[in-house]
Amino acid sequence: MPPKFLRTTDLARELGVHVNTIRLYEAWGFLPPIPRGSNGYRQYTKRHLEQARLTHMAARWPYLVNDKALLGELVRRAASDDLGMAMELAYQYLAHVRVERTLAEAAVEFLERWAAGHLMDSSRPTMHIQRAATHLNVTVDMLRNWERNGLISVPRDPDNGYRLYGTTEFGRLRVIRTLVQSGYSLMAVLQMMRQFDTGKTDNLRDALYVARADSADEHIEVVADRWLASLVELEQRAQATIRQITYLIELTYSC
Repeated sequence: MPPKFLRTTDLARELGVHVNTIRLYEAWGFLPPIPRGSNGYRQYTKRHLEQARLTHMAARWPYLVNDKALLGELVRRAASDDLGMAMELAYQYLAHVRVERTLAEAAVEFLERWAAGHLMDSSRPTMHIQRAATHLNVTVDMLRNWERNGLISVPRDPDNGYRLYGTTEFGRLRVIRTLVQSGYSLMAVLQMMRQFDTGKTDNLRDALYVARADSADEHIEVVADRWLASLVELEQRAQATIRQITYLIELTYSC
């Protein structure tokens, strides 16, 4: 009996995507070569289906932006049957996700230490904005942007109106900088700071999650608004990618 081939619609239905997505996977080199029948129709096999599943796991948004090229290379290597390199790249990506998750967790711990009243800086004379930026290793524009977005209110020199940064401001700014550099959005940090300023210092890590009506849309700002939870999900998906490559290896040997 001749083998039963799958159609584009079969793959799309199995993965829960549009048929155009499967066609894009083919155009981008994410699928193995697809033979065609005498009628010109594509003849997909189980190998194509499982490769498409791998692509759907690894290459779809969201992912760590800096690893877009790595994930593209991963699925192309798998499509060309270089599953050993695909597995190596999958573990590289998992390592990157775990590093980002560690940074995000450390940033939250830093926040909680500050919220508990631990000083971040020893007492020092107040500084104007240029010296403050140098002291914190940030730009003047960053300090102004954080103030403009409501993350901090900086007292002014009564004589000349210049901003004065002291120990209190430096502690708050260190928390803001650490969270932003760890991937949290300004909206998430602002929501957390508003809760802190009302005197509610418990569960500040939960305040970093910004619920949105359109949270089902995987835009960059939505991911950043639930950064730690997103990293947990990315780690789980990276592990699922490794399991899928393992299955492809087993499928290859069983053929």
